[in-house]
Amino acid sequence: MRTVASLLFLVLTGSAAQSDDAARGAARATIERQIDAFRRNDAPAAYAEAAPQIRNLFPSAETFIAMVAKGYAPVLRPRSYRFESVQETAEDEIAQGVSLQDEAGLDWVALYTLQRQADGQWRITGCQLKKAPGERV
Repeated sequence: MRTVASLLFLVLTGSAAQSDDAARGAARATIERQIDAFRRNDAPAAYAEAAPQIRNLFPSAETFIAMVAKGYAPVLRPRSYRFESVQETAEDEIAQGVSLQDEAGLDWVALYTLQRQADGQWRITGCQLKKAPGERV
């Protein structure tokens, strides 16, 4: 009986880990699609990756891109980027760290927050952007 219980525990926790990995991968894919859209100057595609609450604040792709250009320019066309640590902050919410280098070669750290929507898709709810430690302008 103990063996069956142990096996059930392993299966259930293994499934949870796979589910968590799938969620994290899907959230990363959302960020990648948005960055790729920014790089292609595809405002509607970048805007589509934003969560409804962001789209409510910026009611068009053009106003959204203008906000990003003004306050988050390093994410528009990063020279390079890599995913860092990820944390599940609540059920169906993830915080994903991203290190990136802007077009001028300056290093930045972004913390994206994402939420799984009712349709199962992950959408970006916010982005905090700071210069990487030790970086000067």
